[in-house]
Amino acid sequence: MAESSKKMSLVGLTTLVSVNMMGSGIIMLPSSMAQLGAVSLLSWIITAVGSMAIAYCFAQCGIYCHRSGGMSAYTEEAHGKSAFFLCSFLYFLSLAIGNVAIGISAVGYLTPFFPWLGSGAIPLFVGTVGLIWLTTVANFGGPRITGRIGAITVWGVIIPVAGLSLIGWFWFDPAVLKDAWNPHSLKISDAIAQSIPLTLWAFLGMESAAQNSDAVENPERNVPLACLFGTLGAAVVYVLSTTVIQGIVPNAELANSSAPFAYVYAQMFNPFICNIIMGLAVMACIGSLLGWQFTLAQTAKVTADQGMFLKLFGKVTAANAPVIGMIVCGVLQTLLALSTISPNASAQFSKLVNLAAVTNLIPYITALSGLLVIMYKARVSAAIYTRNVMVLMVAMVYCFYALYASGKDAVFGAMLVLALGYLLYGFIAKRFVAEQPTPCKA
Repeated sequence: MAESSKKMSLVGLTTLVSVNMMGSGIIMLPSSMAQLGAVSLLSWIITAVGSMAIAYCFAQCGIYCHRSGGMSAYTEEAHGKSAFFLCSFLYFLSLAIGNVAIGISAVGYLTPFFPWLGSGAIPLFVGTVGLIWLTTVANFGGPRITGRIGAITVWGVIIPVAGLSLIGWFWFDPAVLKDAWNPHSLKISDAIAQSIPLTLWAFLGMESAAQNSDAVENPERNVPLACLFGTLGAAVVYVLSTTVIQGIVPNAELANSSAPFAYVYAQMFNPFICNIIMGLAVMACIGSLLGWQFTLAQTAKVTADQGMFLKLFGKVTAANAPVIGMIVCGVLQTLLALSTISPNASAQFSKLVNLAAVTNLIPYITALSGLLVIMYKARVSAAIYTRNVMVLMVAMVYCFYALYASGKDAVFGAMLVLALGYLLYGFIAKRFVAEQPTPCKA
């Protein structure tokens, strides 16, 4: 009972999934998508369908496979022990890279309150690293504390973004949306392809429920539900909010805005409300970073428990928090921030986001393919098998298309990281020569 009291509930886990997805990606998306025009909104349809298919397949993996390890365990079912390591390694790095990107984004929202942060590369670096360590230390209280904090900070997204989805239609002008539709006369297919990485970034996090299964109450029930509820809720908010904002703010102004949701509220109300929204955006980014720091440390812990990462990542405190691992993760993220230091926050953010997205997609593909073996071991009925395979094919097609749309530079960088992972596994492979994977439970 005492151990259970330290674990995360369904509400906390669903909140974590929602915060991980919505906390930072959505707040800058309207400006990024406006660079292409409102035609980029069509990519939401593809990404929402693909993300729901991915979330459904992960939920099915969680139902029929009760091993710890999340995506890495699902990957091992189809591809063996080395694949567990490679999936964890890539996912771990993608989270670390993404966390630095989120920190940079948060500093951008803080700049109007603290202009010094926007005065050069060093202030940007200092602010980013400060937020990384703030959220690292905040996770020392354990998973239940993280869930409670996330339940508060998620309102930094819900109030401005979901609020705009509801009340923004009173200011919506179809003529503004029409003028913004395709200002650069792009082909529809090109516009969708160019905006897919942006919308994918917004949905990254749908897998965090499965990845944190060891820290959740009743994971067999709560992990699948949190995957589906969190992804569905995010999809609705994303589509409504980015559509309505394109019909309020002229496209040229939206494309040049560094805080699009604050800007639209200034148009709708006044500068005072704009400042409130800016503060809420900062809170949302910090909450998102907090959730991702927890998932990063938990991924390292689960992999260490399998004997594939350093043992220090697996040590936990009385509050069930891998504090030593969190500190090491903080150091790694500090080094990443230093290695990508730049006076241009937008350029630095975009480069990190593209690499993080691709290094996420590879674990998605390997883990999703594990569902086929998982269902075979669980002896599911023919009807369930057929239904799940159909959804799996939708998820896979989306993943392959998203890889293509991410561009050759990001894919090339991810391939180099994957090659490094194979080398690292070679040094520890002898530990598992005579070991067989633990079978899934039906």
